[in-house]
Order: sequence, then structure tokens, then C-alpha cells
Amino acid sequence: MHSQNPFLDEFAKLTQTAMGLAQTAGEEAKTAFRAQADRIAAELDLVRRDDFEALKADLAALRAEVAGLKAKKAAAPKAGKTAE
Repeated sequence: MHSQNPFLDEFAKLTQTAMGLAQTAGEEAKTAFRAQADRIAAELDLVRRDDFEALKADLAALRAEVAGLKAKKAAAPKAGKTAE
């Protein structure tokens, strides 16, 4: 037969509440840390990762375009000489 112990029930409730508070405090600390880090990054004029990745992709596309134009330019005089 199970017997209800009010002390253990209250202790379990207290423990559950304490764990909820600890989790909430952890999330609040994480949010505050992120906000502080974002503020410091803004003060130092650091670039965000998504902006950096977008710029990196643009640069790769431009390099490919320049390489294509160089190849086209290198092929143009050869084509002109063979036509004469």
C-alpha cells in the first residue's frame, strides 16, 4: 500500500520549482550575454557571419567572372590571327 508523505510531496514540488527557476535563469543569462556580445561586436565594427558569407559568395562569383573574361580576352587575339 502507498502512503502519501506530505513532506516528500512538498520537497518534490520545491525541487521542481527550483529546477524551473534555474532553467529560466540560465536562459536569461544566455540572452543577456548574447545582447552584450552583440553590443561589443557593433562597437568594434565586426562583421556578422551571414554578411561575411554573402560577401564571400559574391567575391567567388566575381572571381569566376574575371577568369572567364581573361580566358575570352586571351582567346580573342588567337582567333583574330587565324582569320587573317
